[in-house]
Formats: sequence, C-alpha cells, structure tokens
Amino acid sequence: MKKADVTAQHNGVKITFSGAVEKKNVVEMVQRCQTGKCDCMSDESKKKIKDMSITGQDGNVELDIEGDLDIEEIKTAVSKSPLIK
Repeated sequence: MKKADVTAQHNGVKITFSGAVEKKNVVEMVQRCQTGKCDCMSDESKKKIKDMSITGQDGNVELDIEGDLDIEEIKTAVSKSPLIK
C-alpha cells in the first residue's frame, strides 16, 4: 500500500511517501510536473512552485516543494498522480 502525507513547512510543503512507493516514480512525477507533462495540478499552482527536492529511498521518499502552496491543492495533486496510485 502506498501512502502520501502532506505537511506544511515554513517555505512550502513536504510530501512523505511511504509503503510500496518507488523513488524513481517520485522522480518521474517531479520531472513531469517541471516540464508541464502532467495534469495533476493547475497551471496556477505550478507557477507557485519555486523548487522541488527529493530525498530518501524506495519505501520512504520525501519530496520538499518550496513555494506559496496550500496543503489542500498539493493533496489533490498527489491524489491525481498516476505514478503514485
């Protein structure tokens, strides 16, 4: 089972993926987002993102997203991502 917990940070949000999630899938999700090849979030939300960084390993991956983002918009985007389902 895959799980994604979204928490607020002082400069953005952190998504902690756990369970049967592969780091390469999170990397691919970020690349798709950065190149506009995903429909997970609105263009308005994408414009708020200043930076993204990935740490961890398969089964426990953290994605830090820097920007003026709302937790709910990120939760919605994660729920739409075909790579994380």
